[in-house]
Amino acid sequence: MNVTINGQRYELEEGATLADALERFQSPSRGVAVALDGAVVPRDRWRDTELTTAATVEIVTAVQGG
Repeated sequence: MNVTINGQRYELEEGATLADALERFQSPSRGVAVALDGAVVPRDRWRDTELTTAATVEIVTAVQGG
């Protein structure tokens, strides 16, 4: 199935979860917030949240600066 992650299209297997998408995008394991179709998903639900065709995932990484 095709999903959009941070504006880029990716092909994932049917039944892929939000955690699978993060792995595919090579996202860091800490300092990350994730939204699925515009709604923030808590970290403890990433492995249980299945994606659907044409889902939109936004991954935001915290950046420290001054």
